[in-house]
Amino acid sequence: MDNIKIQNLEVFAKHGVLKEENVLGQKFLISVILQLDIKEAGLSDDLTKSVHYGEVCHFIKKFMEEHTFYLIEAAAEQLTRDLLASFSKLRAVTLEIKKPWAPIGLPIDTVSVEINRGWHLAYIAFGSNVGDKEGHIRRAVNSMETDKAFRIGKISDIITTKPYGNIGQDDFLNGCLEIETYLDPFELLEKLHQLEKEASRKRTVRWGPRTLDLDILLYDDMVLDTETLHIPHMDMHNRNFVLEPMVQIAPFKRHPVFYKTMEELLKELKAL
Repeated sequence: MDNIKIQNLEVFAKHGVLKEENVLGQKFLISVILQLDIKEAGLSDDLTKSVHYGEVCHFIKKFMEEHTFYLIEAAAEQLTRDLLASFSKLRAVTLEIKKPWAPIGLPIDTVSVEINRGWHLAYIAFGSNVGDKEGHIRRAVNSMETDKAFRIGKISDIITTKPYGNIGQDDFLNGCLEIETYLDPFELLEKLHQLEKEASRKRTVRWGPRTLDLDILLYDDMVLDTETLHIPHMDMHNRNFVLEPMVQIAPFKRHPVFYKTMEELLKELKAL
């Protein structure tokens, strides 16, 4: 990944815990490393193949002036996310906000916060077997398409499948989609639960009927095991209704634990 660096952009804005800071305002120095592929721009000498750093500077200035945060941590987080969402060629951003002469009652040059955020590749399984099944799925996908935290990639066909877990209920509509998101896995899980809630999802019976089911299958090549979230999805390799759509949109994506492609996992499952 290549870098474009902006050093110490000076902005006067109103951020801080003290009234003097968030009412009267003060100077901030902002440095940004924009991570993207600029090879095509370098070969073609075409600005549209890169990111206009002048536009980025004006974007930062406008953001800092139009918002007020108590913490520079919050300013950095929200600014970074807005940069990622607003400049499509960016893959990641490292941003530092410096506060010169911070009012701590001691001689100090600057206090600063530096964070790095970027886009992550994830795969989501979706399903529904209650009510307007396809409508529940379409509305969830549409909500993600209009949310700046997501970039929607490939979406599989919607297939009809029998219920999993031998529980008597209606057939499911299932599929998978590819997304990019700057949310971390737990934020992503919370966002998916919110979409399920909007579809009136009730969590009563395991593998039971549901208006909408959204599961994180893969997140980059992460392996994560907590009480609330497992990545990769612990049972995806045993589910035809997951692997068949995954083969359609990402046949050569490798499972980070089994190190086998989606095609290989589906072939093994069908051979059982």
